[in-house]
Amino acid sequence: MNGNQPVEPICVRSNDAARMIGVGRTKLYELISSGELETVKIGTATRVTTASLHELVTRTSMRTRKPYPSRPSAIDRAST
Repeated sequence: MNGNQPVEPICVRSNDAARMIGVGRTKLYELISSGELETVKIGTATRVTTASLHELVTRTSMRTRKPYPSRPSAIDRAST
């Protein structure tokens, strides 16, 4: 393994996790309590897995994605 390549962390602190997905700490803890985010205990430290952050964003974007409305073509605009 090359020491010059950045390594993506597999877990992060709660403040970093909240910043990564653009929510406040209160919302982050709600997501943890509801089971939508996975945490691990390392000694006394609690960390949020980056995999669960990615999965949350993917699930959320799939639920909220709406197809773009079709734009009228030039022919449709000309006939109106």
